[in-house]
Amino acid sequence: MSKREPATAAAASATPFLWGVSTSSYQIEGAAAEDGKGPSIWDTYCRQPGRITDNDTGDVACDHYHRYVEDVALMKTLGVGAYRFSVSWPRVLPKGRGAANEPGLAFYDRLIDKLLDDGIEPWLCLYHWDLPQALDDLGGWANRDCAFWFADYAALIARRYGDRVKRFATFNESSVFTLFGFVMGGQAPGIADRAMLHRAIHHVNLGHGEAIDVLRAHVRDASLGIVHNMQPCRPATPAPEDVKAAALFDAYWNGAFADPQILGAYPALLADLIEPYVQAGDIAKICRPIDWFGLNHYSPHYMKAWDGNPLGVGWGPAPDNIKRTSMGWPIEADAFRDTLLLLHERYKLPIYVLENGTANPDVVDDKDEVNDTPRIDFLKAYTDALAEARAKGADVRGYFIWSLLDNFEWGSGYSQRFGIVYVDYATGKRIPKASFRWYANLIKATSPRRVAAAS
Repeated sequence: MSKREPATAAAASATPFLWGVSTSSYQIEGAAAEDGKGPSIWDTYCRQPGRITDNDTGDVACDHYHRYVEDVALMKTLGVGAYRFSVSWPRVLPKGRGAANEPGLAFYDRLIDKLLDDGIEPWLCLYHWDLPQALDDLGGWANRDCAFWFADYAALIARRYGDRVKRFATFNESSVFTLFGFVMGGQAPGIADRAMLHRAIHHVNLGHGEAIDVLRAHVRDASLGIVHNMQPCRPATPAPEDVKAAALFDAYWNGAFADPQILGAYPALLADLIEPYVQAGDIAKICRPIDWFGLNHYSPHYMKAWDGNPLGVGWGPAPDNIKRTSMGWPIEADAFRDTLLLLHERYKLPIYVLENGTANPDVVDDKDEVNDTPRIDFLKAYTDALAEARAKGADVRGYFIWSLLDNFEWGSGYSQRFGIVYVDYATGKRIPKASFRWYANLIKATSPRRVAAAS
């Protein structure tokens, strides 16, 4: 067993709390075909008519590839101690494997060095959904070989940046890109095949374990984790079929990845379905020691039985008395508190909240300001809930807002704004919102700005 940060109240209290922001490569970088970058499955998916609101693409997005210095300066002004970003696999390996692309690698050198120069710790996520199209053409995550292609990619990243980066996450939200990409719709690669989903789940898990071993081997003092989207799955009605649907979705959404990775077994509802794809030694390879649990959380799910996809599960209405974001997601800060407590008890790892935030229909007023009061209300409620969870013993050591910038919001294109910085997509102009100032004040009031050393 490798060292782990002990998940105890004493250890948490001895560790300065870490405030940060998160983004992802496809959602902000743009430069979709510049400097040797290869296409990803999202470049392909966005060009299929009707997939994305207004047929938007990530071709330009926030133009972070060219404006990263400005964006890091915003983080420095904000006062965050850390920035979670993802590397674009096809930017550094245009075909997903084989020859590396030096201009792509050099971009992340520049970004990492700028972060460190400004006292901001880089948290590097290897995979935030933009699989190289060349690998998808070979079967993508439904092909067992993809786990080993991913490990080779992880080795490249570790060797290149491991002298400066110590915090690595293997995947972001594996449940989202597998469920939506392989059975429920709305995500690349846009397949509806339940058996393919089960293969993909297992191969992503295997890729995680392979990458953890690679990162341990190549990065001295590495602090490793993975980012899961964990949300309560509740039946939309008391009907038995909806209760059953919620339980099944919970197994896929909350258990299919974290359980085998940390506890060494698939959830009971899924074990027989995934077993045909499990080879000798796989579970041991998947269940590798990690140092922390990355949590993304937005709202509970209210589920119902539905025959509109191969899973037989869909979303039902949330109770009428619950407020919703502009995405239609329920706002329930108590569910966030309870999720933190549950994860603390179940997985016994230090927790870093690596995404939390809300979409809001933000507009620029005649003073060139964005007064996003509903977002401030949301963030206050959720950070208060986090404080309650910590007071009750949950070992939560950091909180990162999603997101620094308004960005390409996957199937919603540019119609939804999650950022604490407004982006004028026509010009690229950045305007810090009222929530930016609120968050800066929270950071200043609660802890000194710091770069957290990997424990």
